[in-house]
Amino acid sequence: MGHRLTLFERGVPIRHIQSPALGLSNTVSRTTGGPPRVLVVDDEHDVADTQALKLGERYETTVAYSGQAALDAAGPEFDAVLLDRRMPDVHGDDVLSRLRERGYDGIIIMLTAVDADLNILEMPFDDYLQKPVDQSTLLSTLDQHLDRSVEDDRLDEYFRISSKLSVLEREKSASQLESNDEYTRLKERARELEWVLHAENDDFEELKETYQSISRS
Repeated sequence: MGHRLTLFERGVPIRHIQSPALGLSNTVSRTTGGPPRVLVVDDEHDVADTQALKLGERYETTVAYSGQAALDAAGPEFDAVLLDRRMPDVHGDDVLSRLRERGYDGIIIMLTAVDADLNILEMPFDDYLQKPVDQSTLLSTLDQHLDRSVEDDRLDEYFRISSKLSVLEREKSASQLESNDEYTRLKERARELEWVLHAENDDFEELKETYQSISRS
C-alpha cells in the first residue's frame, strides 16, 4: 500500500493516498495514463476514509472532508468524484452544481444516505448510490463508468438517465412519477437511446446487464 500525505487547505485536511499497485486493473486515467484518480468527499472522516480504502486496490484516492475542501481540490486531474449530499458547510448538491458550472466533466457519483426525491431528475450527476455501499458496489460502479476503451456520449447519457429512473422507481409510486413531466421526458429519452445503442453497439446488452446488476439502494 502506498504512503499517505495529509495536506491542508483553508484549515481543512485533505488526505491523499498514493497510487495502488499497477496491474490490479486495466482501467487507466484519461489524464495521467496511470490508475484513475478519485476524489472522495464526505464530512464524516471515518466514512470518507473507509470509502477511500475500499477503492485503494484499483484507484488513486484523495479524500476531502467538506464541501469547500472538495471545491478547492477538484480539477481535471480527477477522473471521478464520489460526493456526499448532506454536508454542513457547502451542501453536496451545491458542490455538484458549482463543479459543473466551472467545467468539470469527469464522473460524479452521489454517495449518500439522503432519500432520492424528484429534484434529482435535473441534477447533473452520473450515478446515485445510497449508503451504506459495499466495496463490490463501489468498484463495480466506478469500473462501469471509467473502464471503457472508447468514449460514447450517448452511452454516458443513457447510464445517467437510467440511474435517476431506477432510483426514483424504487422510491416513488407510479402515479407520482407519471405526473412529472421531466420523468416522462427522460423515460422517453432513455427508450430512444436504448434503441440506437442496441442497433449500433454489439456490447450494449452486456453493458446494460452489468449496469443493472449494481445495487443502488
